[in-house]
Amino acid sequence: MHPKPPAVMIGVIGGSGVYQIDGLEGASWVKVKTPWGKPSDEILVGRLNGVAMAFLPRHGRGHVQTPSSINYRANIDALKRLGCTDIVAVSAVGSLRADYAPGDFVVVDQYIDRTFTREKSFFGPGCVGHVSLAHPTCPRLGAACFQAAQQAGVKVHNAATYLAMEGPQFSTLAESRLYRSWGADVIGMTGMPEAKLAREAELCYASLAMITDYDCWHADHGAVDVAAVIQTLTANAQAARNLVHQLPALLPAHPTCPHGCDHALTHALMTAPDKRDPDLLAKLDAVAGRVLK
Repeated sequence: MHPKPPAVMIGVIGGSGVYQIDGLEGASWVKVKTPWGKPSDEILVGRLNGVAMAFLPRHGRGHVQTPSSINYRANIDALKRLGCTDIVAVSAVGSLRADYAPGDFVVVDQYIDRTFTREKSFFGPGCVGHVSLAHPTCPRLGAACFQAAQQAGVKVHNAATYLAMEGPQFSTLAESRLYRSWGADVIGMTGMPEAKLAREAELCYASLAMITDYDCWHADHGAVDVAAVIQTLTANAQAARNLVHQLPALLPAHPTCPHGCDHALTHALMTAPDKRDPDLLAKLDAVAGRVLK
């Protein structure tokens, strides 16, 4: 007999403007220790409509972490360690398309990674691993997010490409034009390496982006203004929380990912078992425990 899949637990990573989730039953903030260091903050754990949920503010409460200083490995490890099976990442982005307007939501399914200062893998010397990122988000979970957005009454676009830039500065006009020429739909600073690490941790991952501005390419809009971004974020934050409230009813109680996210490491490890670094293996207990047993 095949083992029964674990009960669904939704992990929500809240981006700029989303620092809490209302209405969790039995909610409490818990500290989670990881071998990769401290997560961005404590994690709010409770139940929403009977489904277990964990909420982590990506930048920390009070927005204390920059896109580059976020400990992405600790964040993903902590959510996996708590038992999360599905990760919904909420983030603020700029639009690189005229028809994607500030205030709209976007379900991301592809990335172009232009970040360069971040730790992007749980694996390394002593345990080499290569996972597939051809499709870096989970189609099943992305479809649930799209449906949840429609039910929440927000304008939502599907199947967008996210350009991940390092930041913290916004784009130059030349960069903004370049990214548009590449076919990117939205631009942000936190989508990578978060999606890569979620895949390595065998977690279903979906990205829900809130558009706050037109970057700087649009002739009728000036350079990105933080005050205007915050105004749009404030308006969108409640819509994002309403959207999250739709998710429990849209996900099965015991998920088995038809796209293989939950078995991404089955053929990923390259290092021979007798050559693997015991210290690194110890750190991989949560994210890769299934294949290292």
